[in-house]
Amino acid sequence: MAYKSGFVNIIGKPNVGKSTLLNALVGEKISAVTYKAQTTRQRILGIVSKEDYQIIYSDTPGILDPAYKLHESMMKYVETSLEDADVFLYMVEAGERNPPLKVIQKMLDSKIPIIVLINKIDKIKTELIAEEIAYWRGFFPEAEIIPISALYGSRLPDLVNKIVELLPENPPYFPQDEITDRTTRFIVSEIIREKIFLNYRKEVPYHSEVIVDAFKEEENLIRIHAIIYVAKESQKIIIIGKNGEAIKKLGIEARKEIEAFVGTKVYLELSVKVAENWRNDPKMLRRMGYEL
Repeated sequence: MAYKSGFVNIIGKPNVGKSTLLNALVGEKISAVTYKAQTTRQRILGIVSKEDYQIIYSDTPGILDPAYKLHESMMKYVETSLEDADVFLYMVEAGERNPPLKVIQKMLDSKIPIIVLINKIDKIKTELIAEEIAYWRGFFPEAEIIPISALYGSRLPDLVNKIVELLPENPPYFPQDEITDRTTRFIVSEIIREKIFLNYRKEVPYHSEVIVDAFKEEENLIRIHAIIYVAKESQKIIIIGKNGEAIKKLGIEARKEIEAFVGTKVYLELSVKVAENWRNDPKMLRRMGYEL
């Protein structure tokens, strides 16, 4: 049988479960996951290599109307993902309505195979699933529609089988042992940023970004220094917390997950700096790794 490989781009609104799906399909946590919208800000590839196929999954930011240059950069990742896919996974959550019609039309016009995933079916009554399928069939009359639960792995084997069926015949794009195109530094920054989303409320997570500015590997230890950027002095105070307790908790949680990912002991040092209006500052955004 000929070898198959290709790019499978995951597209959808914020917080529908795209990153949870990517991590479940790859079998490693490479994309930040929280219950809050806009957790994913950049495009992240997750690579699955088997004896007869290689699937390159692409997690993208959730579709939104840009309010900052940061959002414009996020939507450029979505635009790119609409152009270089071999298979689209258009992901919605059960009960979702008011889809982004322009994005859907671009997908349909491309003639690229589309699989519609209705996620979070564990949250609705079984008898309502047929209604969900019928609703999305109205927008995607030719697409395969698969109800899933990315969190609990429901029907993911069926999904993979369908993807492999649709993949073109190609040699592998990446070495067999690679699971992502992102560096360890990037994964570390994502882990820290995820913990910020999980530990802080209101606007703080959305006004924060993380840069790993030192990553030194020693024998049986990795020393990491990361800078947390926020937009206001008041946000810096919240991140640090009374007597430094909040940032200490953040650091402990992040360090434990980083150690699990890299497989060795980690010394993690966190600093907090204010960069006013960084979400609209092209220089800062480029430093943070965003494409403008």
